[in-house]
Amino acid sequence: MRLDRLPIDELAMLDPDLGRLEVVAGLTRRMLRRVGSPARVSETADRAAALDGADFVVLQLRVGGQEARYVDETLPHRFGILGQETTGPGGFAKALRTIPIVLEIAEETARRAAPGAWIVDFTNPVGMVTQALLDSGARALGLCNVAIGLQRRLAAHFAVEPERVALEHVGINHLTWERAAMVDGVDRLPELLEGEPGWAADEVDLPIELIRELQVIPSYYLRYYYCRDEVLQDQLSGPSRAETVMDIERRLLELYRNPRLDEKPKLLEERGGAFYSEAAAQLMASLHSDTGDVQVVNVRNAGALPDLGPDAVVEIPARIDGRGAHPLPLAPLQPELRGLVQAVKAYEDLGVSAAIHGDRSTAEKALLAHPLVGRFSVARPLLGAILEANRDYLPRFFESATDEAAHAV
Repeated sequence: MRLDRLPIDELAMLDPDLGRLEVVAGLTRRMLRRVGSPARVSETADRAAALDGADFVVLQLRVGGQEARYVDETLPHRFGILGQETTGPGGFAKALRTIPIVLEIAEETARRAAPGAWIVDFTNPVGMVTQALLDSGARALGLCNVAIGLQRRLAAHFAVEPERVALEHVGINHLTWERAAMVDGVDRLPELLEGEPGWAADEVDLPIELIRELQVIPSYYLRYYYCRDEVLQDQLSGPSRAETVMDIERRLLELYRNPRLDEKPKLLEERGGAFYSEAAAQLMASLHSDTGDVQVVNVRNAGALPDLGPDAVVEIPARIDGRGAHPLPLAPLQPELRGLVQAVKAYEDLGVSAAIHGDRSTAEKALLAHPLVGRFSVARPLLGAILEANRDYLPRFFESATDEAAHAV
């Protein structure tokens, strides 16, 4: 769809699972042929081969697979806390596993990729991973599908093209609110909140009364904070999302094997992550062709959001050109939003440091800082359970513990 702005000549697909790689690469080739793209598809399990000469490195990985996600979503229940793969202690565990691997890839990207190559990160928790990447000196931007998804649904609601809808999307990844919904330059948010509050409430699965009180549209992920007791009860009474996704992925791979399939199957919509492909292609095209359009990305704050420091990674609108993403200035957050953002950002900073250094004290402080944990009587045993459940993926924590014990002796 964007060959005029993003003339790709090779798409290198990397996966350690060769069977899955072969199936997905086959479907990719058929999809490209269907639209007449000249791009060549290569497939490899060799990271060096995939990175050599790349202009863009798109990261989406899950250390430990869906099995680790299942633990992230269910282990917190033992401590009376909701389980979610990117929010709360589940997201914390995922960050501990993920950040060291992503930083390894970034270091290899700097050595092997084309000069000026961009890393586009989809790997959750996106805000924390992007923070770690940028702090390490990587040339990177993070992407989430929350903003583009709501933009597309608002466009359908108002019967206009998506390009005519612009959002004032404020906060940090998976902790964002829409303070304005501009359609052809006119803010249509007031009528959504007052005249049609049911639409917004249905979109984000939050009470109408809450949305009216806040006078913003929270992202779906705010449900884990605003309705935590109800969410926990729902989780305890049904299967985990990981179990559902494992079944969907198994069925999808079977569909992908069909040699006649040359477009995304309808079942993919149930997998989650709608419009991720749109967000990625749109961002890469604008970076490559120096377009200067506005997109919502995870980027250094650089003073755009007055409530956080300049180096903090935020999820806000930015102008995208060949030099990168330039955040647009925003008014300060309302007090009822600001406190939550600042608390979770403090947790994120501690969590990134803990993941990099394998420091248990910092990890414990991260959980204490998180609004969904915040109790010493819970944080310490919860951390112990997280580390033990993820022992195979967290060598830094156990090396540190061994070194401390040896020093004590």
